[in-house]
Amino acid sequence: MNATLRAVDHPTADTATDFDAGTRQRVLQIIAAAGPVSAAELAAQLDLAPAGIRRHLGVLEATDQITVHDGANGPKGRGRPARRYVVTSHGQSALSHRYSELAAQALRFLAETAGPQAVQGFAEQRVRELEERHAVAVDAAGPDVAARVRALADGLAADGYAASARPAPGGAAMQLCQGHCPVQDVAHQFPQLCEAEARAFSRLLGVHVQRLSTLAGGGHVCTTNIPISTAPAHPVLSVEGHSA
Repeated sequence: MNATLRAVDHPTADTATDFDAGTRQRVLQIIAAAGPVSAAELAAQLDLAPAGIRRHLGVLEATDQITVHDGANGPKGRGRPARRYVVTSHGQSALSHRYSELAAQALRFLAETAGPQAVQGFAEQRVRELEERHAVAVDAAGPDVAARVRALADGLAADGYAASARPAPGGAAMQLCQGHCPVQDVAHQFPQLCEAEARAFSRLLGVHVQRLSTLAGGGHVCTTNIPISTAPAHPVLSVEGHSA
């Protein structure tokens, strides 16, 4: 038997793992669309053995992506009632990346039918909601820009952006870092979303900000540089070498 046939007859662990992950994703999608749904119904839809379905359900339940429906254990005639499953909020988050392409398609359609300015208008409307959500907390921090940056970082962290604030080298600026972006895949195609967000930060903080990197652009984090002092960090030297 040649190597190719042996590989087909005996799939690698990685291949089996990928197949299992794909099947679980399909199970999760069906539960999200049709839940509450039982193991028997899932087995029928996917043409899998009940034992296989129970194994996938066990993994999804253990990782808090599905749960047994609250009303599943009520009286349903003779015998033990079937467990029926629904998707948890954690499971919804796991599915959310599937909607990125749909969102990108919608923005492409908007750009083609109404022009690039329509995408820009959408981006601005989206960040206006962000501004309104954080304006009170940022303003409560007072006029100190560094304090305002920290307040904004706290608010973004609560929103799920994994945000933090830290002093930049030299002490004349702060850096606002965001380790997560819910629209990263869409923003890769439509950088207007990132640009509008930076303008919103500028309005909230009352200073001009500069984006140094973005997740959508391939960075490992979104980093925004925010000046907190207009004075130069070091004396500016003239041509003769004396302080200007």
